[in-house]
Amino acid sequence: MSSISVSENLNLDELNEGFKIDNKSLTQLMKEKNLSLLQDLGGTDGILLALEADNELGIQDEKDNIARRHEAFGSNTYSKPPSKSLFHFMWQAAKDLTIVILLACAALSLGFGIKQDGLKEGWYDGGSIFIAVVLIVAISAFSDYRQSKQFQKLSKASDDIPIDVVRGGRRQKVSIFEVVVGDVVFLKIGDQVPADGLFLYGHSLQVDESSMTGESDHVEVDSSNNPFLYSGTKVADGYGRMLVTSVGMNSSWGQMMRFICHDNDEQTPLQEKLSKFTPLLAKIGLAVAFMVFVVLLARYFTGNTKSENGSLGKFKIGKTRIDDVVNALLDMVAVAVIIVVIAIPEGFPLAVTLTLAYSMKKMMADHALVRRLSACETMGCATIICTDKTGTLTLNQMKVVKFWIEKESVGDGATYSSIPHSVLDLIREGVAFNTTGSICKPKSGSGLEFSGSPTEKAILSWAALELNMDIDELKKICVIQHVEAFNSQKKRSGVLVRRKADSTFHVHWKGAAEMIVEMCSSYYDASGVTNDLGDNERTQLKDIVQGMAASSLRCIAFAHKQVQESKHNDGKNSNMLEEHNLILLGLVGIKDPCRPGVREAVETCQFAGVQVKLITGDNVFTAKAIATECGILRPNDQDVVREAVVEGEEFRNYTPEQRMQRVDGIRVMARSSPFDKLLMVQCLKQKGHVVAVTGDGTNDAPALKEADIGLSMGIQGTEVAKESSDIVILDDNFATVVTVLRWGRGVYANIQKFVQFQLTINVATLVVNFIAAASAGEVPLTAVQLLWVNLIMDTMAALALATDKPTKELMERPPVLRSEPVITYVMWRNVFAQALFQVAVLLILQFKGTSIFGVSDKVNNTMIFNVFVLCQVFNEFNARSVEKKNVFKGIRKNRLFWVIVGITIAVQVVMVEFLTRFADTERLSWSQWGACIGISAISCPISWVVKCIPVPAKPISSYLKKGNTITS
Repeated sequence: MSSISVSENLNLDELNEGFKIDNKSLTQLMKEKNLSLLQDLGGTDGILLALEADNELGIQDEKDNIARRHEAFGSNTYSKPPSKSLFHFMWQAAKDLTIVILLACAALSLGFGIKQDGLKEGWYDGGSIFIAVVLIVAISAFSDYRQSKQFQKLSKASDDIPIDVVRGGRRQKVSIFEVVVGDVVFLKIGDQVPADGLFLYGHSLQVDESSMTGESDHVEVDSSNNPFLYSGTKVADGYGRMLVTSVGMNSSWGQMMRFICHDNDEQTPLQEKLSKFTPLLAKIGLAVAFMVFVVLLARYFTGNTKSENGSLGKFKIGKTRIDDVVNALLDMVAVAVIIVVIAIPEGFPLAVTLTLAYSMKKMMADHALVRRLSACETMGCATIICTDKTGTLTLNQMKVVKFWIEKESVGDGATYSSIPHSVLDLIREGVAFNTTGSICKPKSGSGLEFSGSPTEKAILSWAALELNMDIDELKKICVIQHVEAFNSQKKRSGVLVRRKADSTFHVHWKGAAEMIVEMCSSYYDASGVTNDLGDNERTQLKDIVQGMAASSLRCIAFAHKQVQESKHNDGKNSNMLEEHNLILLGLVGIKDPCRPGVREAVETCQFAGVQVKLITGDNVFTAKAIATECGILRPNDQDVVREAVVEGEEFRNYTPEQRMQRVDGIRVMARSSPFDKLLMVQCLKQKGHVVAVTGDGTNDAPALKEADIGLSMGIQGTEVAKESSDIVILDDNFATVVTVLRWGRGVYANIQKFVQFQLTINVATLVVNFIAAASAGEVPLTAVQLLWVNLIMDTMAALALATDKPTKELMERPPVLRSEPVITYVMWRNVFAQALFQVAVLLILQFKGTSIFGVSDKVNNTMIFNVFVLCQVFNEFNARSVEKKNVFKGIRKNRLFWVIVGITIAVQVVMVEFLTRFADTERLSWSQWGACIGISAISCPISWVVKCIPVPAKPISSYLKKGNTITS
């Protein structure tokens, strides 16, 4: 067993930025869990001294000091696998089978073309295909690369956790990435341990090390037997302080990260649905491409095609050169391959990725951090939101506004002075020691700084400012012996203290008023005399609590009892606090006002067909008052209110049949435990609901995981809750939950727009090419032209249609059912109408265009290409709304849409007017451009008329089945 003494490290001063211990020693200490080595190093006090840190004051809060620690011990960041480069995405895109075939065709065409016509003229056909393919690969790869970078950025934001540390005697929050060796970190239930370190001080601290060891049992941490804390683990119970000894790649989590490579290839539900549809289109495309190739091949070799000079038959035995035959075959193969390329909707996953990335970025700006991609879509299908009260519906700015002793309400400072000193001293003692918060007196002399949860801060500020509590003085005269930390099951916390002056032991309890009063057998009156707590007094106290609760106040009670020393020196009971026959000290009422706009947010949900349920640990009167104020309950309908409000215990004790019968009607569940919330979620899911749940505590984790969408709170939420959730609500505001709901629906709507647009091109291209090939022996569009259409269809349309902001109309329709197909009957109606129009126009131009416009075949083919592309431009406008006739509403807000349309038109003009050899086009006159635009624009009124045609919402077969059921 190795040992290193402090004296042996003294010579490391210069090498280790002046610290009397080095990184290797600290890493070895933590890795081996070596208590002997810890003692050799002087224990935790020796490590504190060597790291120039203090148990109470932490480290000096100076930039130079922090930088010195970074230099000596490293930063609290982890080296991750190198991000995928743009070249990687280009290589992935280039490996696609269709791209490989196209490149092979381009290479062969290039070779034969140069051989036949020389380098100056012969490179055009093959070179054009080659350039078009490279452009598609580059644009697709760049789009994927950009989204990859976006997801990495969001992932980093998700990992950025605020940590409570003390620096320069002042408790403050810093980013987990800014934690340094020597920092003194505060830990409480639900926190993630930010780095490796040593236990300094705390009570009942238990850690979940399952992320490190796989063991589910919680590990107890103390100063004597197991003072070691490891990064990545979670605090399961108690609270404490730790000294950071190893950070980043030197920590145990960092060592593990060296061998872990996260590569998230998660498919969202929408992508899975669309991926099932893709093979069908691919099979149809392959069949059409094969038939087109066979027809072209047959007509070429049977003489049923026209040569360039107009004579019948391109192929003549003995006269046609082999190079011409090969080039003709390559053209046929290229066209067939590109038909397959267009038929396969590879743009579907790109569109989903684009809209999710765009939505995630915008949701981040709206205070919502998406941790799982699928949550964006699923939120759009939510039918029920189960929400907490504190901080979500309320401001989480708590203040003590009422204090009751006996049956008397105490108001201002003058009245507090009338309370006996003995009672005040007990209240101050209970508040000072039975808390996870703290009070800091800044050196600047400004006001006191309070830290901790909002409830703890409210009680601490009340005791310090109103009752003149001096927490530092109290800590000098009392010592904490044992702590029972607050948990949402018992809704109370307790502490055992020993007074140094007389060595007496005192138990203090604090918690929900009903719980604490039940534990009391007597109370202090206003004169400081102890009285028995009889039935009459209990009834009066109950009325006081209900009165405060009806005013939306949270009721907290304080109780005390002096206990015998021998009882708490007994090993069996040393961890048990006395909880019977206590003396009630008083009650406080804490006000937490509702958030502005929360009522409107709740009404928005209800109007959108989403029911809001309030699940809270507060008593039933407080819960009803808040629910009424927020619009969850309607006070006019008393019969509904009686059925809609239930307590957690009552719900828990229902039979499974009763729960399933009543769960839909419940709008408020008060005095609920995390188990009750989980039970509610399970019942709602069994009834077919898509459930979103908010939670902030460690014990909320099961409900957050069970829910379809778990929403954790960014400010109040523990790290356990955040890791169990799908989305983090950064401002803890219910209005943000509604924003997430709107974005979720927007994601689904945007994907449907794009799918409708792409299917229109698929259907039109396949039908036109097949009919033209079968009847005329040639296809109207060349390989390069088809590739340009494919680029418009996949990448550019995805950018234009997948980035529309969610509209108000989305919140005026019911939620999308999970069983509902992505491609609805309404979409098929629009697709077939537009495809039929495009097929009719292109075939008329193919067979009659030269005579109608009096132009050559070359100009006519260019007009066909131009009309087809412009049809897609106008159809992008039509696709902006699947059902609404006015597709131009809100279009000015989407600048990217206009940019994409502008780029498409500009490139089309360049291809027609300037890149004539590259795109195989002929320059058009102003009148011909006008004709092309006029013909294409007809798609807009057609879209308007078609949207007036009603279609069934459900499959016709379902109506037939329903009719059969009725007749039978």
